[in-house]
Amino acid sequence: MSTTSSARNSTWRNWGGNVSARPAREVAPASVEELAAEVRRAAEDGLKVKAVGTGHSFTSIAATDGVLIRPQLLTGIRGVDREAMTVTVEAGTPLKRLNAALAREGLSLTNMGDIMEQTVSGATSTGTHGTGRESGSIAAQIRGLELVTADGSVLTCSEEENPEVFAAARIGLGALGVVTAITFAVEPLFLLTAREEPMPFDRVTAEFDQLWAENEHFEFYWFPHTGNTNTKRNNRSAGPEQPVGRLSGWFEDEFLSNGVFQVAQWVGRAAPASVPAIARISSRALSARTYTDIPYEVFTSPRRVRFLEMEYAVPRAALVDALRELKAMVDRSRLRVSFPVEVRTAPADDITLSTASGRDTAYIAVHMFRGTPYHAYFTAAERIFTAHEGRPHWGKLHTRDAAYLSGVYPRFAEFTALRDRLDPERLFQNDYLRRILGA
Repeated sequence: MSTTSSARNSTWRNWGGNVSARPAREVAPASVEELAAEVRRAAEDGLKVKAVGTGHSFTSIAATDGVLIRPQLLTGIRGVDREAMTVTVEAGTPLKRLNAALAREGLSLTNMGDIMEQTVSGATSTGTHGTGRESGSIAAQIRGLELVTADGSVLTCSEEENPEVFAAARIGLGALGVVTAITFAVEPLFLLTAREEPMPFDRVTAEFDQLWAENEHFEFYWFPHTGNTNTKRNNRSAGPEQPVGRLSGWFEDEFLSNGVFQVAQWVGRAAPASVPAIARISSRALSARTYTDIPYEVFTSPRRVRFLEMEYAVPRAALVDALRELKAMVDRSRLRVSFPVEVRTAPADDITLSTASGRDTAYIAVHMFRGTPYHAYFTAAERIFTAHEGRPHWGKLHTRDAAYLSGVYPRFAEFTALRDRLDPERLFQNDYLRRILGA
């Protein structure tokens, strides 16, 4: 049976703490049939419907004053098809559970983001991605989808079945229905060698095309107020496995990247004038290291310091110009930015509203520690990104609306037409979708 809470006064909050909502009721269906019944019941009661995962989006994409669907009972692997090399998983399954379960089966996703707390449906619906020369976002690895549409029916789609729905629903923004299961392409478990090393900002930007071309997965972090970056190159390896040692792993990933970093953020928030000095120390704290491990141990890392984030996808050819403009803006401003700027890439894909739809892409993510004023920094950064036809990450802060987005997504009208067909009464509407997709 589904658990239903109808307490009107329970407030839902996202991970970043910047979005809250008071749904009329919360439901946790234990099956697809129960979920479909809840969708039909909401429509009868005149209430909007939103599914929410772990709340890792910084936008109000999951907020509703109607019915909030929690997917914690819709978890687990439905089946592994070793012939087709696919896995079908319930929508509420956290990525970390999927990664561990696949590894036990000797399987892995090809690419993943750096956080694995999200549910599979929340991560894919907002376009969560890692970095890759040839391998795209998590959604680009989807081979099939099951979703409950506005009339309570269950629709399955793939490249062969309902292909026009499949093209859009892989990154559906919660606007087309409630995703209940996802089929991912998988491959035999492999090893990655990670090489992390500091590198001057000027060198990274001058050699970016070469660094991108030479590595399967290249990313770097630039520390504002410094000329320093930390680079990470992940490439497939024949082995042997040489994971990060337990003590050095704890020191680098927990003590420095979470513990000391948290304290540095507190100091920076209390005394903004200290931020440039802290940035110089932080940017030199992490030393070069190389290790070899299974994919999710290399791609993902714990993120315990809470922050707010904006990320834009720009054409890969525009990355270096945009990044140099961002650095020049910070250098001449009075801003005090205590969080590194993250840079990643993705190849063009064929998903209607993917940030990499139809173009080779680079991502620039700006962050601020939770509780620190961020509007001035994010506004100035957004001005630079939009001048390069930037596309905002659907789950991260931005101010764009349908008028802007229809200009940077050639297939925007294709998505809204499909939405008109699947949800003509706007059962899955909320304020955020009204802004980004139009009424």
